[in-house]
Amino acid sequence: MRIPALKALSFALAMTVLWAFPATAQVQIDINKPNVQPMPIAVTSFAGVSGQEGQMGKDIAGVISADLERSGLFKPIDQKAFIQTVESLQVQPRFADWKAINAQALVQGRVEQTQDGHLRVEFRLWDVYAESQMIGQAYNAAPQGWRRIAHMIADAIYKRITGEDGYFDTQIVYVAESGPQQRRIKRLAIMDQDSENHRFLTDGQELVLTPRFSPNQREITYMSYFHNQPRVYVLHLDSGRRELLGDFPGMTFAPRFSPDGNKVIMSLAQDGVTNIYEMDLRTRHVTRLTNNPFIDTSPCYSPDGTKITFNSDRSGTQQLYVMNADGSNQQRISFGDGRYATPVWSPRGDLIAFTKFKSDGFYIGVMRPDGSGERLLAQGFLVEAPTWAPNGRVLAFWRQAPTDSHGRGGSTKLYSIDLTGYNERQIVTPLDGSDPAWSPLIP
Repeated sequence: MRIPALKALSFALAMTVLWAFPATAQVQIDINKPNVQPMPIAVTSFAGVSGQEGQMGKDIAGVISADLERSGLFKPIDQKAFIQTVESLQVQPRFADWKAINAQALVQGRVEQTQDGHLRVEFRLWDVYAESQMIGQAYNAAPQGWRRIAHMIADAIYKRITGEDGYFDTQIVYVAESGPQQRRIKRLAIMDQDSENHRFLTDGQELVLTPRFSPNQREITYMSYFHNQPRVYVLHLDSGRRELLGDFPGMTFAPRFSPDGNKVIMSLAQDGVTNIYEMDLRTRHVTRLTNNPFIDTSPCYSPDGTKITFNSDRSGTQQLYVMNADGSNQQRISFGDGRYATPVWSPRGDLIAFTKFKSDGFYIGVMRPDGSGERLLAQGFLVEAPTWAPNGRVLAFWRQAPTDSHGRGGSTKLYSIDLTGYNERQIVTPLDGSDPAWSPLIP
């Protein structure tokens, strides 16, 4: 089965910086504060000469506005409140009109189709109270790339105002679930972070679990069962080719890639003992990193590749540990009430996300790599599998609802939450969803 190429491979895109005046801009958001009040921002429809360009301009503005609103940091103002028209805005913003509706920032743009059939989209971000331009950029792409351009513009706005990288030009791969609980059909699926451009990657003939992105975002590792034995595959997204890494009896999670993409790390159970192993993808050589009579599982590299976090029951209960990449200097880092699992290192390197089980339910939380600063962000009957957005500020996970006495219910849905714990959103999928993995920014 051939799988369509990633959006990044389907069209060429060029960006031009128009101009910017950072020294005079005052608009900013401190995203490190808890419960940040969303900034009022006006996102106008992008102007276009033809009807088709005008409609595309409205669509682009809609995607930008939705991206910013979902972040929880921005409050797009209803366009019905706008005083200045899109046409007159192309000459110069009338800042008094935007101050009157309490807009602190203003986004305007223009769409035109060039003679060679490509799309040129330019935008400007204005600081309304300083009456100055904060950033201006232009993008050129094939017409089908308009949605990705909108995500890239939203990323640029997010970064200019918060000082942090955006995460909108990304994708999420997950396990789509359907059918009764006793005979669940599980397929790999992929979509943009805003649930658009959804497509299935497998046909449901085989059970699939725990997909993971490679660092370059063009491959996914996942588990699939063949004659009740777990196999690990690498799926090449640009070609649809599936490559068998090997049969791994005793494996319960798919491997994770090293930051350079040359290795994968995994846990394998042999003779009742589960240890952590590393495989070199070029040579297929496997090295054991832990060696003890306990259960060591769920390994994940630090972003610089020098350390590994994992969970183990060697202390008597399931806890989190950190070790050097060669398996040396293994140290426990979790000491709170409850059991810990599925640790995932932040792309920033500053935090480790985890699943925690206590007597009152499951939690998604974060702590520093030395175990300090533990915070619980989300709770539920069953919440699992945190995965980081590439800016290290937002997590996705899945939540399962309880079943009743007749076995009804038990639906699984995807959610996102930011590090404040205040901005939880459902990630809409056509079917039930579990085991999400967030991609890096699309190259």
